[in-house]
Amino acid sequence: MDRRNVLKLGSAASAALALAACGKAGSGGSKRTEFQIGWSIYTGFMPWYYANEAGIVAKWAKKFGITIDLVQVNDYIESINQYSAGKLDGVLATTMDALTIPAAGGRDTSVVIIGDYSNGNDGIVLKKGTSVRDIAGRSVNLVELSVSHYLLARALEMAGMTLTDVKTVNTSDADMIAAFATPEVTAVAAWNPQLAQIRKEPGAVEVFDSSMIPNEILDVMNVSTEVLQANPDLGKALAGIWYETMAILGKGDAQAATMTEQMAKGAGTTADSLKGQLATTYFYVNAADAAKYAESADLVTVTDRVRQFSYSKGLFGPSATSVDAIGIAFPGDKVLGDKGNIKLRFDPTYMKMAATGL
Repeated sequence: MDRRNVLKLGSAASAALALAACGKAGSGGSKRTEFQIGWSIYTGFMPWYYANEAGIVAKWAKKFGITIDLVQVNDYIESINQYSAGKLDGVLATTMDALTIPAAGGRDTSVVIIGDYSNGNDGIVLKKGTSVRDIAGRSVNLVELSVSHYLLARALEMAGMTLTDVKTVNTSDADMIAAFATPEVTAVAAWNPQLAQIRKEPGAVEVFDSSMIPNEILDVMNVSTEVLQANPDLGKALAGIWYETMAILGKGDAQAATMTEQMAKGAGTTADSLKGQLATTYFYVNAADAAKYAESADLVTVTDRVRQFSYSKGLFGPSATSVDAIGIAFPGDKVLGDKGNIKLRFDPTYMKMAATGL
């Protein structure tokens, strides 16, 4: 179940060019009744698949007199690129990718639902080592400029080290298991399901995982700000869909088990495998909890870490001259970066509505 599997060199510039050729879906702030939301296969996104199959999407869309088409895109980054190009009205993505692709490319984007964070789905595994400090001087195989790269940077920082203490080797996530099986590869940063398999290899020791940096690899529902402002019922329907689905998953009963089986089928994996990945994914099941986190100082702190890393790796595009080039807005009129160029907004409006009853 793969997301985040791409080099993003020049992604902001590419997004800007794509945005210039916006298609119908993201064409602007007109009142509409039909919307397209992009998604790809990943643990945290699979509840949307279930909601669609179970009729929950259609139910909430009908309530607000609209139609929502969940568009599955086989490649995670391609789904974000399509959103950036205006071909989709919204997309499921990490906050890092929402910042470095559509926002950096010029598409004003609102985070309307904080869905989940990686709580062990991403990790660093060594041979002949028991701590992050044992990685010093080694080559680390990972998908460069992905959240694995960010995870490595944070792990090193917390151990009093920096990325200059290691050498990174760009490796496709599809090749990660095979790479770790070779004698010359002694350190990898990977995500599930590859991570789960790598952990099982003889001599493998996981020395760091994403549970140690909660909320930093955060999956969210992103919607065009312009589209949302003209069509607030889209935000209401999306919130209704998500929290009804979360209520089912959170019960842990027979219906939740059926949901897990259906999600596994949609992801092309087994129920047991998906259960393992769900266990290392922290879902914001309760709308009030999600809204509270959206308004927290911690969200500003972790987003600042993400933007600092992203800028340092050139992910804001060649025209960005400082980390403050892109404005990121939070509730309470808090802004990181340029207040005159806000392109990513954390909007708790619809999470709050779901908490009090839509």
